[in-house]
This record gives sequence, C-alpha cells and structure tokens, in this order.
Amino acid sequence: MGAFAWSPLRALMKDAGAEIVSRAAVDKLMDFLEGYAKNLTDCALDIAKHSGRKKVTADDMKIAIDLVND
Repeated sequence: MGAFAWSPLRALMKDAGAEIVSRAAVDKLMDFLEGYAKNLTDCALDIAKHSGRKKVTADDMKIAIDLVND
C-alpha cells in the first residue's frame, strides 16, 4: 500500500487542469512522490543526525529540499 491516497492525488491533478486522468497517470505520480519523499526524508535524517538529534525538524526538511532541488 502506498503512502499517498489515490483520490486526493487525482483531485489535485484535476485541480491543476487535467480534465480526464487515467489510473496509470495517478499511479505514476504516486510512485514519483513516494520516492521523492523518501529521498528528502533520508537527507533530512542525515542532517538531524549530523546535528546530534534523532528528531527530524521542519528546518531539516527545508535544508533537505534545498539540497535535493539544487
């Protein structure tokens, strides 16, 4: 089972202007988002550990997002 719910992702795609969305398109987006979220979390966890913490904070996630998107 995925980490993201199918219906809200489909609604998000429709809100972005996609009038008709296939199940395969939603599944592909779901796979991408899960991988991206795992990658960001791994990076944020490394940042937290480097700071001597176990807890991942919003600041850790912000830094991870900046690092991954560069």
